[in-house]
Amino acid sequence: MRRSSDLTPEIAEESLWWRDAVFYQVYVRSFADSNGDGVGDLDGIRSRLGYLELLGVDALWLTPFYRSPMADHGYDVADPRDVDPLFGDLAAFDRLVADAHEHNIRVTVDLVPNHTSDLHEWFQEALQAGPGSMERSRYIFREGRGFDGSQPPNNWVSVFGGPAWTRVPDGQWYLHLFAPEQPDLNWDHPEVRADLEHTLRFWLDRGVDGFRIDVAHGMAKPEGLPDMEIRTQIPGVLSDDVHDPRFDNDGVHEIHRMIRKVMDGYPGTMAVGEIWVKDDERFAAYVRPDELHLGFNFRLVEAGFDADAVRSAIEHSLGAVALTGSPATWTLSNHDVVRHVTRYGGGALGEQRARAMTLVELALPGVIYLYNGEELGLPNVELPDWALQDPTWERSGHTERGRDGCRVPIPWEGTTPPFGFSTAVNTWLPQPNEWDHLTAEAQLEDPGSMLSLYREALEHRKSNPAFSGSELEWYGAPAGCFAFRRKGGGLICALNTSGASVPLPPGQVLLSSGPMDGDQLPPDTAVWLV
Repeated sequence: MRRSSDLTPEIAEESLWWRDAVFYQVYVRSFADSNGDGVGDLDGIRSRLGYLELLGVDALWLTPFYRSPMADHGYDVADPRDVDPLFGDLAAFDRLVADAHEHNIRVTVDLVPNHTSDLHEWFQEALQAGPGSMERSRYIFREGRGFDGSQPPNNWVSVFGGPAWTRVPDGQWYLHLFAPEQPDLNWDHPEVRADLEHTLRFWLDRGVDGFRIDVAHGMAKPEGLPDMEIRTQIPGVLSDDVHDPRFDNDGVHEIHRMIRKVMDGYPGTMAVGEIWVKDDERFAAYVRPDELHLGFNFRLVEAGFDADAVRSAIEHSLGAVALTGSPATWTLSNHDVVRHVTRYGGGALGEQRARAMTLVELALPGVIYLYNGEELGLPNVELPDWALQDPTWERSGHTERGRDGCRVPIPWEGTTPPFGFSTAVNTWLPQPNEWDHLTAEAQLEDPGSMLSLYREALEHRKSNPAFSGSELEWYGAPAGCFAFRRKGGGLICALNTSGASVPLPPGQVLLSSGPMDGDQLPPDTAVWLV
């Protein structure tokens, strides 16, 4: 194993590849199915590496593929050091990593340290061992409240709806911030920390290039588990509330320092945290030099299609990391949120605005995270009730439809479902019949397609010197618009979210998200100039 002190200057520079990389999130069960069971798998991803190389991405982020009963589609992990047979086996994983590296694509994988599956051997041992046992101390078991212990230990609610506590037959309760099938680990227990270190080294030794840490602002719990302030709208993991004791407790930083210490022994690897924390100072704490390399920034996800909101999101994001040395990260969609074509209005309008925001995002300094299918302009899908599988649907009493709409399998080719995703007629989530014009095949040779826009934009971002420089300079702009320049490289990006065309900034047009109107920038359009 190469240590940091052994690196030549050239290799040391290459080891920082992640600072301006374009990552591509693969929702494994929805990307490509190699064996005809209707569910995506590791060999399916391997079969599409040529497409990903053509697209121009630098690295993959694979969602969980570990052994799991799939109560939350893999985020309930029964064995973090093995591949679930649904997705393949360790040999398939090794083939994928080796082939991805041959295509000059790095591979990062999801880690789920906040909780395990209820079928994990540790939790099964805890149920058998009983109150006060060493086995139970790996999790968060408590006595109930009330004279007979019939009330939960506190009033915390689950992110998926309902109480965050479940009672076991001997009367104790266990904590699960997500589904009951996902019991929270006790991060004060030394075996829990040692097991994560074992898992990190297991995958790093197999050649992975980094990790995405699920719920990185979770894990640590406050002393005494105080009640939370119950409001009309219960905050979830995808929101941030300073009054919520379930997340963003100071003790989490010791865990991230442990993770970083392991990562530093494997130069060229990185870790990014899922951090739903809006306070800039608290967010910055996660990406200090001895903690995570990167923190997921969701401000662009939360901003509407409005120039002032987008500019504020950009300025806050850059400000949060300005003193840490960590680059900002940018994303418009992921497996937990409504796809941005739909968020921006849906239909032709949503697609036009999504094209514009793609140019804004890809013009920014730092790290990009794309979500599989966004390069095809996929919208969210309104699925029938019978098809919904997200645990949120059941846990909410069928009042919250959950996240399945953004997880529908990718359409690759052909004119009818399953569009080359699988040879199975029935895929794990049904695809809309009208997706024939959104397939990768239909868009590949169309210069006006969303896919062609992504390919051209990513090529410029990778090779054009105008994209150098990590600071932005903002120009004056009409209401509903903004323009910024990358200091150092000189790229100018302008966005028009107003209802009328406006004059272009000075410069030569490099790429536009839609047709231009002479020397005017039309509404719902962005442009790059040099």
